[in-house]
Amino acid sequence: MPSLGADMDAGTLVEWRRHPGERVARGDIIAVVETQKGAIEIEVFQDGVIETIEVPVGQKVPVGTVLARIRGAEELAAAPTPPSRPLPTPGETPEIPPAVTAERARISPRARRRAESLGVDLAAIAGTGPGGAVSFEDVERAARARSPAADMRKAIAAAMSRSKREIPHYYLEASYDVSALLDWVAERNAGRAPPERLLAMAPLLKVVALALRQMPVLNGFWRDGAFLPSDEIHLGVAISLRGGGLVAPALHHPDRMDAEQLMRNLSDLVARARRGGLRSSELSDSTATVTSLGESIADTIFPVIYPPQVAIVGMGGIVQRAWVVDGRIEPRQVLRISLAADHRASNGIQGARFLEIMGRLLQEPGKL
Repeated sequence: MPSLGADMDAGTLVEWRRHPGERVARGDIIAVVETQKGAIEIEVFQDGVIETIEVPVGQKVPVGTVLARIRGAEELAAAPTPPSRPLPTPGETPEIPPAVTAERARISPRARRRAESLGVDLAAIAGTGPGGAVSFEDVERAARARSPAADMRKAIAAAMSRSKREIPHYYLEASYDVSALLDWVAERNAGRAPPERLLAMAPLLKVVALALRQMPVLNGFWRDGAFLPSDEIHLGVAISLRGGGLVAPALHHPDRMDAEQLMRNLSDLVARARRGGLRSSELSDSTATVTSLGESIADTIFPVIYPPQVAIVGMGGIVQRAWVVDGRIEPRQVLRISLAADHRASNGIQGARFLEIMGRLLQEPGKL
């Protein structure tokens, strides 16, 4: 059971998508786990063949529990793969408990898809259909009965309390004229249909990623009393969920994307987060986080670092302000960006340098 964030200590296995004897490759989805963040798709991180399933559907287990055993590629090369086990004879215990087969047989495909989209634990639903089958209406009723927002809020509260208790935060803030950036976005959007348009958040995330590349002391983790810098940049993006709650899945390698690709990936990430289709790597890979108030009237947000990360960037709403340009006062679009960083890993001078780099990049949107 992977750790999908500092606020997770256990998860419930709700579906196996691969079975003993099947080959898997790195990145394949092999299972679905229910957490406080919803239904999360679990990826495999090595090539090989699944040998055994260790946790049945419906069982809640703590982080670190072995879910399945996989014979790796090197082992496969050294020895022939044992044949998959035949169908069990009466009295024989199968690799996957019989409950799994029964589970699949008594749930309609429509109900299963709806349960996945809502993050509902199918094993916990008593079916009211023929023969005890779980119907679409049963899934809807179970979703209404639970209170995921309350559970998620408790998990967030625990993680943020730990953060403020253990991490010596320091805060910096700077204001930027983003008129040039917004003009650049408007030019790119001219003549495009609404679904194809860029949002300002796409180039803003690119700016954060590029600045982190130049200030790696803010990109990584504090573990076992030491800072561990990350060679990769994976930005956690705070996303508010319909019905309440918040997740911050990772947008992988935004520093390597152009604005168009970044916008597509961001849109996909937001859509999957809100329908409950995130991958385990997206909840465990973030090396730094960005949170934005969007079009809120609030100018500034002072966020709390998500452990074990060491930095989080906050963006207020973009508002028109009086701005001095070549000795003249002009109306400009202004964005306030804050940085919360871990004083054990960096200092105020380094944080200020990070904000300075961002300010320079924001004035040259054409180079993003």
